Amino acid sequence: MGELKGSQRKYLRGVAHGYKPLVQIGKEGLSESVVRAIDTALEAHELIKVKIAAERDDREQFVPLIEARVNCACVGTVGRMAILYREHPDPEKRKIAVPGTGEREG
Repeated sequence: MGELKGSQRKYLRGVAHGYKPLVQIGKEGLSESVVRAIDTALEAHELIKVKIAAERDDREQFVPLIEARVNCACVGTVGRMAILYREHPDPEKRKIAVPGTGEREG
């Protein structure tokens, strides 16, 4: 996945503003079922919020692990929420047109 520019991250944070979290990471941490749930949600939606119910120091450790395991980018965190984005591999199925990627808005 290509690196997102600051303006693209800001755009995606704005798009995700009204979203509810689709996946929650609980006390069990980043289990295989949680990783699969994040992967499935990204496949369906491209842009999701994940609620991380852990202490502050632990929350910061989850984001790089998630990015590596499901090949996505964290476009921002707010409190216990992480906003994750992964462009759909099929251009016909993309729901979000990120400015500056050459895709037309639609």
